[in-house]
Amino acid sequence: MFSDRGGNLITLRPELTPTLVRMVAQRQHQLTYPLRWWSFGPFWRYERPQKGRSREFFQWNIDLIGINSPEGDAELAAIIAAFFQKTGLSPNQVTILINNRRLMDKELNKLMVSQNDHHKVFQLIDRRAKMDPADWEQYAIELGLNSKQLDGLKTLLSDNELWKNSHELVRFFSAIDSLGFSDYVCYAPHVIRGLDYYTGTVFEAQDLKGVVKRSILGGGRYDNLLADVGGDPLPGVGFAMGDMVISLILEKYNLIPDGIGKSPAQVLVTVFGDEQINASLSIAAELRENGINVNCYPEATKLGKQFRFADRIDVEFVIVLGPDEISNNQVTIKHLKTGDQKSIARSEVASYIRQVLDADNSS
Repeated sequence: MFSDRGGNLITLRPELTPTLVRMVAQRQHQLTYPLRWWSFGPFWRYERPQKGRSREFFQWNIDLIGINSPEGDAELAAIIAAFFQKTGLSPNQVTILINNRRLMDKELNKLMVSQNDHHKVFQLIDRRAKMDPADWEQYAIELGLNSKQLDGLKTLLSDNELWKNSHELVRFFSAIDSLGFSDYVCYAPHVIRGLDYYTGTVFEAQDLKGVVKRSILGGGRYDNLLADVGGDPLPGVGFAMGDMVISLILEKYNLIPDGIGKSPAQVLVTVFGDEQINASLSIAAELRENGINVNCYPEATKLGKQFRFADRIDVEFVIVLGPDEISNNQVTIKHLKTGDQKSIARSEVASYIRQVLDADNSS
């Protein structure tokens, strides 16, 4: 938190979940539940920039508030899997790892770990992949685990069938199967997530090839957070995905869509000269009224430059409206995909373009 020029205290948001639950708490009795909430916007973290992480990034957040069920958790995981599927990422390339904190609480109790120390052990589990094995074990001893508890914890973290001891996870995986995304989801006892407000199901997505050494996204269930910020108890579950790691992974697998950077415009109306600019603006407006996306060049410059611009933004048609065309009440139109060029009556331009676009879409 810091002061702006006017002396007001402001902050740069590092994440959205606490902010979201405060918003819900303020309007808790005016909202309809279950509340499905999504957002996308800029976030900031004060840390060393590195591959897949910078101080400013964009993040996609999805939350489901007011439902306390494994099936609700599965719906969030299914959204993640559907996103991966839509972008072309296969279950052989990415996976969604699932665990449950209530299950791990129960298992730590069996190891006689004090309830007050569970959050420390969760942090220990979360740091395991980031530390040398010997250093990790020494860290566990420093936290107060004895050798028997440490051996038991290591056994837990290697038991991929542990989820069967949790009725929540049994229902979760049954729901994921019904949703059709079992191939993307698997149990991972080492996934615990570092934030203390998670209470039940937790999940993160990873690149199976491991070139990008960071999670693609993470999330989980936070059933106590709304009450912690002053609202009435209300369960919630959600996840967040930053734009940087997923961009690296899509790039690695050559899945960045070709259309990124492409203009939505289907037509570029050129400006022949200063005397013709109003005529170009007029025909651009007419085409827009007919439901055609149009980019009108904003100034008179060389036509070659305008045609090169049309190529770069990948429009289909270029319209030229020079002195001859204006005097004959015509336009010259070039179809860039085929190279065909013709002069047609101005009154027929919109119908001609629409006819060609409809033919392209049906083929």
